[in-house]
Amino acid sequence: MKARVHVMLKNGVLDPQGEAVRHALGALGFDGVSGVRQGKVIELDLADGTTEATVKEMCEKLLANTVIESYTIELS
Repeated sequence: MKARVHVMLKNGVLDPQGEAVRHALGALGFDGVSGVRQGKVIELDLADGTTEATVKEMCEKLLANTVIESYTIELS
């Protein structure tokens, strides 16, 4: 079983990495980009039968800083 966790900064939290990417894209001639938010994707190989609740607990305890980040979980 696999899980993919998408972690992003919450709206309203400054994203200096995203701003640096936006600026770099503009410097490369891509002028139509008005905003960039950068996040991370974490892929987990899990034992069969692992529940979404277990993955959520992993996110809450380690994978995401829930004060400033939100996350979504995809199981497959």
